[in-house]
Amino acid sequence: MQKILSKTLAELTKDFKALGQPQFRAKQVYKWVHHKLTFNFDEMTDLPKNLRDLLKEQYSIDTLKIRHITPSPDATKKYLFELEDGNLIESVFMQNKEERKTVCVSTQVGCPLGCLFCATGEMGFKRNLTAAEIISQAYQIARDYPDISNIVFMGMGEPFLNYDNVMKSVQILLSDEGANFGQRRITVSTCGIADRIRDFADEDLQVRLAVSLNSADNEIRSKLMPINKKFPLPVLREAVKYYGKKTGRLVTFEYVMLEGINDGEDDLRKLINFCRGLDVKVNLISFNKFGKQFKPSKIKTIDRFVDALMAERINAVVRRSRGEAINAACGQLAAKINKNPSPL
Repeated sequence: MQKILSKTLAELTKDFKALGQPQFRAKQVYKWVHHKLTFNFDEMTDLPKNLRDLLKEQYSIDTLKIRHITPSPDATKKYLFELEDGNLIESVFMQNKEERKTVCVSTQVGCPLGCLFCATGEMGFKRNLTAAEIISQAYQIARDYPDISNIVFMGMGEPFLNYDNVMKSVQILLSDEGANFGQRRITVSTCGIADRIRDFADEDLQVRLAVSLNSADNEIRSKLMPINKKFPLPVLREAVKYYGKKTGRLVTFEYVMLEGINDGEDDLRKLINFCRGLDVKVNLISFNKFGKQFKPSKIKTIDRFVDALMAERINAVVRRSRGEAINAACGQLAAKINKNPSPL
C-alpha cells in the first residue's frame, strides 16, 4: 500500500490519471491531507464515496504514533514518536518570547556521524526516515499548534545523509496546493557534507542552510566531529563559499562552546579567519550536558567571542537553548523515555 504523505502533487495526479480519476480530485485530496491535516479518507466530504473507498484500497495515511509528550518549564515540548517498525525518534516544539513557534524534526533513526558533543551519536545509526515520516512529525505537532511559523531539520540524524527524502519532504512542505510553507521559514542543518552543500545550492531554493562548525581548527574539529576527516575545513569552506555565490544567501555556522576545547584565544582567531570573506552568521551555543565530561564555556567567554566576531564585522549571536530541562535542547535528543514523562 502506498504512503500518500510521501507523494508530491505531480505524483498523486499521475496516480489518479492511471486510476481513471480527474486531476482536480488529486488536488482535493492533497489539500485535505497537507493543508487541512485530515488523515482519514472518510472525512474528505467533498469526494464521492466510491473514490474514498478506492483511496482506502490504494493508499494509507500513516502518521507516527505519539508515545509521550514531555513538557518543559520554558514552553518547549518534546514528542517521542514510534515508527511503524517500532523504532523511536524525537521531535521538539519550541516557542520563544516573540511568539515564534518552531518544530525541530528528525531525519534519521540515530546518527552515523558520532559527534562527541551530541547524544544522538551515541545511539548509532539504524536507518533513514522516509519523506512521509519526516513530514508526519511536523503535521502531528501542527495539529496541536496550527500556527507553526518555522520548521528546522535539526533533530536526530544528518539530513544530507538522507538527502533525497529530506529534499522531497521540503518540496511537499513548500507546495502551494499543500502546506504552502514559506521557504525562508525552513532551515536544513548539516555537519558539513560538502558535496551535498553544493547539491543543495543547485536546488534553487530559498530554504536556509545551517552548518555545524564547532571548531575552525582541523585537528580539534576532527576529534569532535569525525566527518571532518572526510570533508576537512578547507573543503567545507569552499562548499560554503560556492553556496553563497550560487544562492546569494547567508549561511549560519553553529558553534557549540566547550570549555577548554574550542573556546580559547587561538580558537577565536581561527574562527574569525575562517569566516572572513564568507557571508555567514555565527550562532554561539552553550554546550547542553547529556553525560559527557565536556563543560559549557563560561558566559563571559561566549560574550567575548560575540564581541570579537562583531568587531570584525562578522554577525554573531548567542543562541539560547530551550528544553534543556527535558533533554530536548541542541545535542540532547536520544529517543529515550524520560523518567517522568507526560503520557497520553
